[in-house]
Amino acid sequence: MSGQSQLTRSRVRSAWLFLSPMVVVLVLVAAYPLFRTIWLGFTDARLDNIGNADWVGFKNYYYIRPSGRAAGVLADGDWWTAVWNTVKFSLWSVSLETALGLAIALVLNASFRLRPLVRAAVLIPWAIPTVVSAKMWGWILNDQFGFLNYWMQTLGFIDEPVAWIAAPEWAMFSVIMVDVWKTTPFMALLILAALQMLPTSCYEAAKVDGIHPVKVFFKVTLPLIWPAVMVAVIFRLLDALRIFDLIYVLTSNSKDTMTMSVYVNQYIMEYQKVGEGSAAATLLFFIIAGFTALYLMLGRVKFD
Repeated sequence: MSGQSQLTRSRVRSAWLFLSPMVVVLVLVAAYPLFRTIWLGFTDARLDNIGNADWVGFKNYYYIRPSGRAAGVLADGDWWTAVWNTVKFSLWSVSLETALGLAIALVLNASFRLRPLVRAAVLIPWAIPTVVSAKMWGWILNDQFGFLNYWMQTLGFIDEPVAWIAAPEWAMFSVIMVDVWKTTPFMALLILAALQMLPTSCYEAAKVDGIHPVKVFFKVTLPLIWPAVMVAVIFRLLDALRIFDLIYVLTSNSKDTMTMSVYVNQYIMEYQKVGEGSAAATLLFFIIAGFTALYLMLGRVKFD
């Protein structure tokens, strides 16, 4: 601080002054539930005895029974299946949404007739509530009366109905596609906002010099919008890692698509094991925090 100018110190103080209300609100609405959940993860709490739960240490996470068999969340194969499902879902959905969102944003940034109407239409999937869109797609993908199977059979792509959300080999694919359909407009909107802020002078100079548009995109456009893309991806990554409603409505507690959030809900609400569910929720929190930290470190990579 001694090497900073008076102006810099004044800006830092002003920044903390404006951030302090948000910090206070976060402590009140987020910090207490978080620490409460972490604490419950070390107890034998159930829905009917949360106030009188006893301390059990790391027993909810991992312990060896007298029989020699391991128990706890970390010894549960369903937990590791949920972790893998969550990671797979997040990587595929966020990658596809980023690529498609970037492509849509570039199209919407161009000048053409009816552009305002097209922009509004693109946002419709994102505006639909998640539960509503999940129910809608559940009907579309139904193997008995689904719209998708009917047209694919009519066009000759399949010979018999496919159980898109029930068959193990198609369930995760279907969930990812529904999420991509719904959330790609969000990515496109954020990236479009960044494109709208780009200076036109560099593009005019590139056009005069006869530089190919593809080279302009990779050397000019992408480096300039990279910070906005990073923000969009981190928002989507956080949402994807804690995905619950879309998967729960479409496939319920199916192990083929069970994510960490669905696993936590199953233990707390169905098994009424608040201690084990809180331990799983704590692991979910630290996994998300770890992914976020790793992503922010990788995001510092700059384009040449």
